[in-house]
Amino acid sequence: MYSSGEAVLISFPFTNLKDLKIRPALVISEKMEDIIVAGIFSKIPEALEDSWILIEENASWFTQTGLKKTSIIKTEKIAVIHTSLVKKRLGSLPDEIFALVQEKLRKTLHL
Repeated sequence: MYSSGEAVLISFPFTNLKDLKIRPALVISEKMEDIIVAGIFSKIPEALEDSWILIEENASWFTQTGLKKTSIIKTEKIAVIHTSLVKKRLGSLPDEIFALVQEKLRKTLHL
């Protein structure tokens, strides 16, 4: 069972649905044997999009995420995967940071 706000390591699909890359992802929710995830990316551009959440390694809570370095959660990069495809549990976001992710998701998805 996976919890909302948990960081996991998965083979994340590219938008062309042909390629995969092993990367961290944030569990948004779990439905039966599937999880809905948002991709976490470590390449940080100079300008951030409104739909992204910056997770900085100097944050007091960063170690609990299990991430290796400063990263971005991209709320427009969403995938549904079977739970058996999770390679590793990494950690989790604090509740207040996950609440920011939820707000960004609502805006990104126009909910």
